[in-house]
Amino acid sequence: MKYYLTLLSFVFFISSNAFSQEKVVKYKVSSGETINQIAQKFKVTPFDIYQLNPDARTGLTPNSVLLIPTKTGEAKKEVSETKTPAASGKEVIHEVQPKETFYSIEKKYGISDEALKAANPFLEKTGVQIGQKLVIPAKGSAPKTAAKPAKEKGSEKYVYHDVQPKETKFGIAKQYNMTVEELEKRNPDIVASLPVGYRLTIKGKAPKTETTSVETAKPVESKKPAETSKKAVTYMEYQVKPKETFYSLGRVFHLTQEELVALNPSLSEGVKEGMVLKVPAGYIAPAPIVAAQVPVDSSSNKPVENTGGGIKIIDKVKSTENDNAEIVELSKKRGANERKKVVLLLPFNLAKVQSDTSGTANRIKNDKFLNMTLDFYSGAMMAIDSAKTLKLPIDVAIYDSQETKTTSNVPSLISKLQDADAVIGPFYQNNAESTANTLRLYNVPVISPLSKDSANPIDNLYQSIPSNDVIKNAVFDYMRSKNGNIVAVVDKKKESVINYIKQNQRGVAFASLTETGGIDVANLKSLLMPNRMNYVVMETGNTAMVKTTIKALIDSQKTCQVQLVILEPNSTLDTDEISFDNLVKLKLMYPSVTRESDEQGVLIYEKQYRLKNKANPTTYATRGFDVTFDTMMRLVQGKTFQETADLMTTQQVDNKFQYYRKEDGGHANKGVYILYYDSDLTLKVAN
Repeated sequence: MKYYLTLLSFVFFISSNAFSQEKVVKYKVSSGETINQIAQKFKVTPFDIYQLNPDARTGLTPNSVLLIPTKTGEAKKEVSETKTPAASGKEVIHEVQPKETFYSIEKKYGISDEALKAANPFLEKTGVQIGQKLVIPAKGSAPKTAAKPAKEKGSEKYVYHDVQPKETKFGIAKQYNMTVEELEKRNPDIVASLPVGYRLTIKGKAPKTETTSVETAKPVESKKPAETSKKAVTYMEYQVKPKETFYSLGRVFHLTQEELVALNPSLSEGVKEGMVLKVPAGYIAPAPIVAAQVPVDSSSNKPVENTGGGIKIIDKVKSTENDNAEIVELSKKRGANERKKVVLLLPFNLAKVQSDTSGTANRIKNDKFLNMTLDFYSGAMMAIDSAKTLKLPIDVAIYDSQETKTTSNVPSLISKLQDADAVIGPFYQNNAESTANTLRLYNVPVISPLSKDSANPIDNLYQSIPSNDVIKNAVFDYMRSKNGNIVAVVDKKKESVINYIKQNQRGVAFASLTETGGIDVANLKSLLMPNRMNYVVMETGNTAMVKTTIKALIDSQKTCQVQLVILEPNSTLDTDEISFDNLVKLKLMYPSVTRESDEQGVLIYEKQYRLKNKANPTTYATRGFDVTFDTMMRLVQGKTFQETADLMTTQQVDNKFQYYRKEDGGHANKGVYILYYDSDLTLKVAN
């Protein structure tokens, strides 16, 4: 009752204080609509809608009704602006909405492409962009040769920003002089992740670098969108496959039915097998997506096998004998038709889920380990889909490993694992080691998919995530490969880091500390060399020490080259007290087991994942894809998994797999990326 009274009080407050300038309208949600699209339509923010509709935070239901705050007369204005020129006989102004194209706008108003572009000459250069105000000429009027775009009605209350590849919430927030919390408050959908292409609502003025007539914020110095819009669209021929429809073609080439018909008039009679269509070039046409289902053994109610259907991702490989070798495409080797068997051991713990009296949905909501498992599983299913599309001769079996930190049911499954060509899992390190020990007699490789612990020396065990020491070693190896002068600024509280450097990284100079534990600036500057790149490894959580070190390094850039390095994530650098601009000036560098990439194969994976799962892939989902797809691709090279591990370094969506034999036995992965912030505020991989 208290909740309802509070809600009623809030609504009354809104009605008594805001209705003099604003009113609330009811809006019925259409299928597929998002909060962002609705907010843009009514010129409000998602936060404004969530204030009146708290339940909308959990998702939108088609045909449900939302309360939308809007200025008086705004709704009428929206209606009047959508009247066609034929009805009014006058020019009207149209604001471009998400997913609208030249074709859809011209069809809506019954005008030609020439007339639209004549009335809006800037379209030749910019193309159609969300939020643009276009002049729609009256039907039958003579084209204007010097028509000017409609003027913006004053400054917009909010500015939009389209997320570009490799951008971070921290970088975007700094760009607009706001905090990450403010950015997330304006855009609640990005709290969990920051998907590429997502349109953010920004509070404040557009960046000074904005040059177009549309108030859509662009990343600083980012020229890719502009370059793309200027390029002429190229086309290719595509032959229609059996059972393909307008819907499946639209998903493949990202075109509406009307756009497909406009390019191919013969489609007006319907989609027919064998038709040769004109479509935009640059897309990899996947086989139709099949919702992969895991058959269930009725006696045990456990998922047992799947062969899926799906997309194509290019796998890249290079010889481990030379880390600088040319990267080549890895595909199924001709003649390698012998069927292989891959087994996934995933801790669904179905018995616990079924016995949970609070219900399955509640268990999934509150069990973080189960959520991680399901995410990994969803990525693995994408990999299995890809294997079927590539027609790889692989059978996949999936079993519930029923894991805890100390137990599993794997011993009861050994008879089903002995003939496998590779086993992925279990998740917990001790269970993975126990499984590898048992399967060592059968020479079955066991890939540990998620554990970061250093594994015991077991010949057939493959640690797929680099250990912490391997990650640190990678960044020191990189700095030495550049003939860098390495200086360490380490807080005395970081004893483990000090010991690691002294024991494993000889020749690193430590900057002196003052009696109070601060950095001795004069000593630090004296350790920098004028004719070499100086890498300063800073490990401290002390804000004052961080600020002093950064200031000293910025000053030193006047006389020598300096780059700031950290060995592990540092939360102090994410606070407002630390200038992000200074971190960019120092090209902050750090090692990572994952990367961010805008390669075509990566973008296709992300799009297909969103289409299939109605969500963006999490780190665990992508990990599931990478480990599973990498394992399958290694098995179709005409070699065993062990042989490919010794010869090949592969790179998938986020992860790199560069296995090596440990001195004491077993295999580990040293596939680590060295990332740094470039001057355009994006993360890049150091060469």
